[in-house]
Amino acid sequence: MAAQLKDQFGPSAPRAIAMMISAVHSAFPRAAFLRDALADYDPLSLTARGLHVATALRTHLPTNYPRAVEILVASATQPHDHRASGGMASFLYMPHLFFVAKYGLDDFEESMRAQHALTQLFTAEWSIRAFIERHPEKTLARLREWTADPSHHVRRLVSEGTRPRLPWAPRLRAFQKDPRPVIELLELLKDDPELYVRRSVANNLNDIGKDHPVLLAQVAKRWLRGAGEQRRWIVNHALRSAVKRADAGALGALGYGGKAAVKLRRIDVPATARIGGTVRIGFEIHNPGRKVQRVMADMVVHFVKARGTGAKTFKLKALTLKPGESVAVGKSIALKQLTTRKHYPGRHRIDALLNGQRLPLGSFLLKG
Repeated sequence: MAAQLKDQFGPSAPRAIAMMISAVHSAFPRAAFLRDALADYDPLSLTARGLHVATALRTHLPTNYPRAVEILVASATQPHDHRASGGMASFLYMPHLFFVAKYGLDDFEESMRAQHALTQLFTAEWSIRAFIERHPEKTLARLREWTADPSHHVRRLVSEGTRPRLPWAPRLRAFQKDPRPVIELLELLKDDPELYVRRSVANNLNDIGKDHPVLLAQVAKRWLRGAGEQRRWIVNHALRSAVKRADAGALGALGYGGKAAVKLRRIDVPATARIGGTVRIGFEIHNPGRKVQRVMADMVVHFVKARGTGAKTFKLKALTLKPGESVAVGKSIALKQLTTRKHYPGRHRIDALLNGQRLPLGSFLLKG
């Protein structure tokens, strides 16, 4: 059986946490903590293990939360013997942040200091959301201060923790409804020197665009004025989902608005293909006019499903075609059975997608 992520947070993790705490707090009941932390541990998922250990910490650390979190933060820099692979080493500090989110909501300043320190070891993007929900104004004010923090981990926490649709986390419904407070923070980070932060800014904007496509296009246009290469990258990355949806505002922001005055030539769609193989689809885009044409070229495959069809867009190329110029584009589509996509026999339609406009290319018959 393939190794699971939770295996990288096995029994050695709570043992290491106990060792680190004992190094700064001699009264810590190490044996009792481990008895509770490892009880019924094996069946738990990765995040459930983190919560389980956080609960055991609450039982065995001092009952006074400010004192307890002070010990926890101080212990985080102590040596330990826990080892994990695949970038999972930092998950050792997951229970620390679950502890803050679960037990520290009534001690704002102590919890903010703890998250500021701990996010530099393991991201506090999940824990900070509990404080955004409970203390929205105070937390947003603190996040605004942190946009200028010397640590890029802290600056990234601002953009990642406020994502309305952060993966593996409850959605921030207030920001889905009104993302303007988030955009105000992102404005302060859009030219951050670290790609780690800029990528997070782009992902946050991408989230916002799923609920507010018009607002996303407006922000993109504003950010592109006088933009350098790094900010242009942010905008392009932020618009990726909107462009894939052929959103007119997003395409217009990137300079691909309006109908492309081009012709399709030399269309090559095989008559048949087989499940488990590949199919290569190609065509040529020709500019017959006297003006330069900017074309965002994509392709849509209407996959046959168990019931009906499902369209999937494949990115091709962004083109600037001179008068009379032609460019060949195309893509090979894998037809292997995957856990994320099951293929079914039947006729699959293909469309070209040019600046958001669909043009039929033909179809192929997929055989089993």
